[in-house]
Amino acid sequence: MSITAIKGFNDILPAESDRWQYIEQTARRVFELNGFSEIRVPIMEKTELFRRSIGDATDIVEKEMYTFTDKGENSVTLRPEGTASVMRAFIEHKLYAQDPVAKLYYLGPMFRYERPQKGRYRQFHQIGAEITGVNAPLADAQVLNMLVQLFREIGLDEPSLQINSLGCPDCRPAYRASLVAFMEERLDRLCEDCRRRFTTNPLRILDCKVPGCIEATVGAPSVLDHLCGDCDDHFAGVKGYLDSTATPYSINHRMVRGLDYYTRTTFELVTGLLGSQSAVAAGGRYDGLISQLGGPAIPGIGFAIGFERVALLLGDKDFSRQPDLFIATMGVGERDFAFRLMHDLLRSGVRVEMEYEGKSLKSQMRRADKLGARYSVVIGENEVASGKAAFKRMKDGEQIEVPLKCEDIKKMME
Repeated sequence: MSITAIKGFNDILPAESDRWQYIEQTARRVFELNGFSEIRVPIMEKTELFRRSIGDATDIVEKEMYTFTDKGENSVTLRPEGTASVMRAFIEHKLYAQDPVAKLYYLGPMFRYERPQKGRYRQFHQIGAEITGVNAPLADAQVLNMLVQLFREIGLDEPSLQINSLGCPDCRPAYRASLVAFMEERLDRLCEDCRRRFTTNPLRILDCKVPGCIEATVGAPSVLDHLCGDCDDHFAGVKGYLDSTATPYSINHRMVRGLDYYTRTTFELVTGLLGSQSAVAAGGRYDGLISQLGGPAIPGIGFAIGFERVALLLGDKDFSRQPDLFIATMGVGERDFAFRLMHDLLRSGVRVEMEYEGKSLKSQMRRADKLGARYSVVIGENEVASGKAAFKRMKDGEQIEVPLKCEDIKKMME
């Protein structure tokens, strides 16, 4: 019996990896244009990092983390999200001493034990970006504009930006009390998870996708009605900067996010094309996280994008890279000549394929068609002797005679 992959851990096959590379390359270009630098952090961390940052009362810590004891009797966890690891590295290596204003981005796998479904797996992948050291709403607006621009550069205009403010430790307790008072009379209408959240993390009830819970929370108090003056001014500033750059957005006062470290601005890019998994990117401000993890009192804001969901939104669009040239040969001697020519062309940046095993010319040309080569050329004794060959442009059949020299072939393809 053959061995299969673990449930929820998916292979990314060549056709799909071409799509992923397109997303990744676009993200790198947009991030670096905005002054961000890449940081690479381990996929495994001490469990305490996520308990302290994400929060013991979150679904992630309570039910979803891949946590185990290693041979040194240490509790370790495969990272369920990226921000905590990036901030741990930021603190451990004292990046704030060089400049408290840091712009960092990361790419890689995350791990959560949850029910696999369309666009959501137990090993999933994220692209994320973080800015530290800036309290001003202008930083929030830059992050949001960059996120929207990234999706436009990828070729996706459909996901829409939703924003909210969760307030701060000074004003959130009053909102929490108001929400608890509202929900006390509706506990019997909530799902089992939300009845548990009522005592541990009541704000998360607003994020539940169970129809009964959605109905029960209709008319729930809005966090925006409980913001202190500073938080209200900050949110107004974010909206003002977005308006000034004509960035479209809507306010979703029910958005709470699933991690305890968020404060003030929170946001999601949402789509109606993926069923219940509507968020393709999400994030927010986390002004207390760095100090909570043992670093200085430096604010931060960031987001993460779900690779799998973005790839789904791109549909059936082909991102494969076809060869520029397919070389067909008539015999062993010509095949040796073609191999040396292919070597020179590859070194000069021309994508070349050839037949390795001496199959029939008809079979070779079928392969050129299958690969989608831009040009093909047949090299026989006459072509080797004359040093020239007819290059066929595959899309229309036009033939161009070109010397069999690397620089001439490359020029012809430009």
